[in-house]
Amino acid sequence: MKSDFYIDRVGKEEVKELLYTYHYLKDESKDFKSGFNYGLYRKSFTDILRVGSCLGACIFTGLPVPEIAVGAFGLERNQQEGIYELSRLCIHPDLQKEEHNITSWFVSRCIRRFRKDATVRAILSYATSSRHTGAIYRACNFTYYGLTDKKSDFWIKQPDGSFVKHSRGPIKGLEGEWRPRDRKHRFVLQFDKTLNIKWNEQEWKNVSKETNS
Repeated sequence: MKSDFYIDRVGKEEVKELLYTYHYLKDESKDFKSGFNYGLYRKSFTDILRVGSCLGACIFTGLPVPEIAVGAFGLERNQQEGIYELSRLCIHPDLQKEEHNITSWFVSRCIRRFRKDATVRAILSYATSSRHTGAIYRACNFTYYGLTDKKSDFWIKQPDGSFVKHSRGPIKGLEGEWRPRDRKHRFVLQFDKTLNIKWNEQEWKNVSKETNS
């Protein structure tokens, strides 16, 4: 039952083990950005999941680059206070099987708590299209704004034959290949009604392939 759980604002240490183990971006999560972090905990003991263990993590951070708010809202750098991204969401897989709708229940309550802890004008979130459609965000009343633009990344070939994604800087003279980037479904939860969203709202369709995002 949902009454068996509680949510607490926590530090990076409390949520990192869950993210490192179960988030689908667990390799990239090694450097995940801490922000307004909320953890999900159980009040009572079960044989499956221990009391005190972090069973869910929901993290809200500032936007990774200011250009996102420029494109989404037409807001310049000095106008972007209160614009956040739901940058990490993860629920222990055993708990997902045990508790129906635990993820949407958790996210909605984290948002409620987040709005008490900070001035929140809007929350953006993304769902990688190859893995899921963002059903959790729709269940939490986010509005759907279609897919991100098609883009490619340059991957540098390593001496052992593997490839590493190039992060920044020139690529001239580097051996490697261009690979298409996964497009992402865009969602916005707007609280400041004076914001003018530049993206076009689109019809959302669920294809039932949700996972930890």
